[in-house]
Amino acid sequence: MPRPASSASGRPRRVLVVDDDRRMASGLAQWLCGQGWHATAAGSPAEAIAGIGRGPLDGCLLDADLAAGGSRRVAAVLRAAWPEARLVAMSARGGAAGESLAADALLSSPPADRAVLAALEAEPPAADRLPQPAPVAGGSSPAMRQVLDVVRRIAATPATVLLTGESGTGKSLLAREIHRRSDRGQQRFVEVACGSLSETLLESELFGHVAGAFTGATADRDGTFARADGGTLFLDEIGTASPALQVKLLRVLQDFEFEPVGGSETRRVDTRVLLATNDNLENLVAAGEFRSDLFWRINVISIELPPLRHRREDIGPLAETFLERLRPQAGRPVDGFAPAAIECLEAYDWPGNIRELVHAVERAVFLGRSRQIVPADLPAAVLAAVGQRRDRTPGPPAAAATIPAESLRERLAIPERQLILDTLRRHGWRRDAAAKALGINRATLYKKAKRLGVDLASLGRRPPASA
Repeated sequence: MPRPASSASGRPRRVLVVDDDRRMASGLAQWLCGQGWHATAAGSPAEAIAGIGRGPLDGCLLDADLAAGGSRRVAAVLRAAWPEARLVAMSARGGAAGESLAADALLSSPPADRAVLAALEAEPPAADRLPQPAPVAGGSSPAMRQVLDVVRRIAATPATVLLTGESGTGKSLLAREIHRRSDRGQQRFVEVACGSLSETLLESELFGHVAGAFTGATADRDGTFARADGGTLFLDEIGTASPALQVKLLRVLQDFEFEPVGGSETRRVDTRVLLATNDNLENLVAAGEFRSDLFWRINVISIELPPLRHRREDIGPLAETFLERLRPQAGRPVDGFAPAAIECLEAYDWPGNIRELVHAVERAVFLGRSRQIVPADLPAAVLAAVGQRRDRTPGPPAAAATIPAESLRERLAIPERQLILDTLRRHGWRRDAAAKALGINRATLYKKAKRLGVDLASLGRRPPASA
């Protein structure tokens, strides 16, 4: 159902367009003005945050690919200042970038005019702001079966849950899975990244504020505890909370009562709280940086998500899941992963965990040329790590006889292709110099390059995909 041409107060609907391509942001804002919106453009996170503070917003079109976490900062400030504003993420890298912002809608960039209007004018969902994502934090490894067994047992309880683990292991996804399985699953799930907001702004985001509480507070506003009343509140990066905020959180988690910033009226809510951190809170307690009483209050049930390197059997299924979600955006047929590509993925340690795996699959889907994703489509760091692992763990001579010929050719092609690309790079992509350094003639270099899928004709204009 389309939204009215003006807001409930009768003023024109206001939308902010944020994109580091200023020409695109200005053009889209100008077009929206012609459609009846009061639209302004911002070319950086700083401009966007300033624009958010200039008055009520009904919508925001946000480039989800802004550098240095700029997109998350803008989204967090928007949610804190104008929680009912419709957030539409635009990304050239697929849905994963937009989903990390908890956006109301995801669009490919550059977006189609009709899609922009549909995304801005759609009614918000009754419960959570986003459809529940596939539970990709799961898996069949023993470590994840143990995690999911705990989730099954505690999901329907009101217990506070602390999720720990390295960055990128899927703590936010697991929190959504706990919410989905609980009796609050049809109510709102509200996520707050504590590390992305200043202390003052975070306090207002959590507890709300009354008019006049601080400069720019022109009206009363509910915080996330109130908005999650009856539902679930997920506090990510809880280890970054300041000492003053820790005191207030302790009281709320004990009594679920609080006062808005600048107010004296006590509010009571029925909110389930899930928390996450990649810090070692026990070390922070020992260092005096985190209150021990708050730590024991939130550590009722603790679930540690294992890193991908400890659950390698889950890597292939997770990669296939991400590929399935990206396939409609590939612009070409993508049937799946070649066995050698899966072998490379499973051999890599993934220091960035699930987040890094998502990016690797996106890269392979958007830069690959064949119907299957092959090792050459994977990031150079993955291929380099695979080569190092093989150098460290030589197999018995008889093992080679059990490897199918095609698989052996694929495996040998990985270091050979990378050696050619590295040599070309060192010699400024000059084929004659590279051939000489490799000890072969130009004709042999051309034959090898063609067999390995290296397009020598294009190297003078752009670097290759795996370079």
